[in-house]
Amino acid sequence: MERISRLRTLVLAVLLAGAAASGLAGCAQNAATGRSQFTAFVSAEEEAKIGREQHPQVLAEFGGAYDDPKLKAYVQKLGESLVARSELAGQRFTFTVINSDIYNAFALPGGYVYVTRGLLALMSNEAELASVIGHEIGHVTARHTAERISRAQAANIFTNILGIGVAVLTGSGDAGNLAAQATGGGAAMWLAGFSREQEFEADKLGVRYMSAEGYDPREAADMLAKLGEGTRLSLKVLGRPAETADEFSILQSHPRTADRVTAATDAARAQGMTVAANPRLGEKEYFDAIDGMAFGGDAESGFVRGHIFVHPKLRFRFEAPQGFRLINGEDAVRAAGPDGASITLDAKAAPRGVEPADFLTGVWGRGVRIQNVERIAINGLPAATGAVRVSGKNGPVDLRLVAIKHTDGTYYRLLFAAPANAAAKFSEGFRRSTYSFRALSEAEARAAEPLRLRIVTVRAGDTHETLARRMATQDGFELERFRIYNGLRADEPLAPGRRVKIVAER
Repeated sequence: MERISRLRTLVLAVLLAGAAASGLAGCAQNAATGRSQFTAFVSAEEEAKIGREQHPQVLAEFGGAYDDPKLKAYVQKLGESLVARSELAGQRFTFTVINSDIYNAFALPGGYVYVTRGLLALMSNEAELASVIGHEIGHVTARHTAERISRAQAANIFTNILGIGVAVLTGSGDAGNLAAQATGGGAAMWLAGFSREQEFEADKLGVRYMSAEGYDPREAADMLAKLGEGTRLSLKVLGRPAETADEFSILQSHPRTADRVTAATDAARAQGMTVAANPRLGEKEYFDAIDGMAFGGDAESGFVRGHIFVHPKLRFRFEAPQGFRLINGEDAVRAAGPDGASITLDAKAAPRGVEPADFLTGVWGRGVRIQNVERIAINGLPAATGAVRVSGKNGPVDLRLVAIKHTDGTYYRLLFAAPANAAAKFSEGFRRSTYSFRALSEAEARAAEPLRLRIVTVRAGDTHETLARRMATQDGFELERFRIYNGLRADEPLAPGRRVKIVAER
C-alpha cells in the first residue's frame, strides 16, 4: 500500500507541475504520429522523471534484470539501432532483459524498455525481437502514457490514473497493508491501459523503425502468431482453458493480433515506408546471444520449474497448487490463480528469540485481529498460521497467513488470498502448498540447477520427436513446446545443419 501511495503521490506531483507549466495549454502535434494529441498535464521532462522513479520498482516487482552481460549488450545495441531510426534519435534509452519466464514486453515513459527472458526464449530471430522493441519504442515516441495521464486528469478521474486493470485491495491500517501485500506492488499498472488506437499507432511506428533498419516487418505478424500458440501452451500446462485471461501476458497488456499488425504494416507502406529487397532475419546473431540463457529462473534468485519454486541460495523450495502461475519477483514470489486467488511468499527478519505465533500476531500482523491462530510444524520447521478477512475491491477477501521460521532464523511469510465466496475451493490446495515448504540441505542446494535454453544443430535422422525427447521440461508437453519455440509446423521436415532450440539440464 505504501508503494502504491508513493506512486500516486509522484503522479499527482507530475500532474500538478505539468498543469502549472503548460497552463492547461491543450493539444500539440506529435512528430512521430503526425496527429494532434492532448498531453497538457505531462511534459517530456516529467515523462523522464516518471521513468527514472519507476524503473527500480519495475525491476523489483518483475524479477530484476537478467545478469548476462553478453545478452544485455546485445539487446541494448539492437534497441539503440531502432531508436536511431525514430523521431527521438539521440535520446538515451535503457533496454533491460527482465529475469522472468512470462511472455511480456513493455515500456516506461522517458525511454525505459523491457523484454522478458521468457519472451526471448520464444522468439527465433533478431527481426522478431526488433518488432517487439520497435513497438515499445513507438509507445514512447508517440507519448502514449502522457496522453493517458492528461486525458484522465482532464476527465477528473485521477483515482484511476495508471491503475487500469490493477486489482488493489482497499482497507485501513495494517489490514490494508496485508491486503496490499496480497495483490502485489504497483508496477503492474504499467502493463495495461493503452487504447486500440494507441496500439495501432505503436505497431505502425514499430514496423517503420524495423524496416528502416533492414528487417522484414512481416516477422512482427509471425512472432505474434507464435506468441499466441506459446500462451495457449502455457495455459494448458497450468490446466487452464485456452481462453483464460492471463494478466501477465503480452497479449493482455498489448491486445494485438497478427492481422492487426499486418494492417499496420499496410498502413505504414501507404504512408511511404519501404522494405529492403533482401531483408535480414539475424537468426545466427540472435541464437548466439540467447544460447545458454536460463529457462525458468537462475540459481542466484531462485527458479521456477512448473509449479515448483526452488531457491538454492536461500535453501528452500515451495510448490504452488496446480493451475497457479508462479512469478519470481525480486522482493517476493507470487502465484496467480483462477478467480482472483493468489499466493505471496516473502522473507522478513525478526528479533532473536521471537517464536512463530508471536511473529505472526505481534510483528507481521500487529494491530490486526487475526482469527484462529494455531502453532504448527512444517517439515520440521516451527510455524504458525491464522486467518483475516479484509474488504476487497470486488467484495470480501479471505487471507490465510503462515509464518515459517527457517533454520537460519529468517521468517518466511506465506499469504494466501481468495475471494470469500470462492475460498472453500482453494482450501485444500492452499493447505498442500503450505506443507510443501521445506528447507534444502547444502547438498540439495548445490545440486539445484536451472534449466538452460540451448541451440543445437540438427543431424541426419533427427526428427521433431527425437529432439523433443531431449527437452528437459518433463511436463508432458515437450513435443508441442519444441515445435512452438522453433516455429515448426507438425509436418515440416528438419534439414540437417539447421539450428534449433531445446531446453536442457545444463
